[in-house]
Amino acid sequence: MQVISTPYVLNERKKQAGKVFETSKAQVLNIQLKSGESIPDHFADCDVLIIVRSGIVSFTVNDETVELTSESLLHMEPKEVHSLTAKEDADVVVVKIK
Repeated sequence: MQVISTPYVLNERKKQAGKVFETSKAQVLNIQLKSGESIPDHFADCDVLIIVRSGIVSFTVNDETVELTSESLLHMEPKEVHSLTAKEDADVVVVKIK
């Protein structure tokens, strides 16, 4: 077992993104955005699971937009083009499944 900490640092700095953990089968990233900050169109070569720990994030995937909160998850298939914008300060976990 391994406990991995992802400190909340938005009070000190703006947009944060970084790898938290990686195995041969998955990669876990943490993204922290201030309200209004965004990440432009991009895609991954693997399945992706988005978990919003706090805040509200607007995700656009293949021209369809959904709002995610801590009460929802988003699964994306490989190569789905997506972008995101924080509607309020947000802390997001991204799990890339290889």
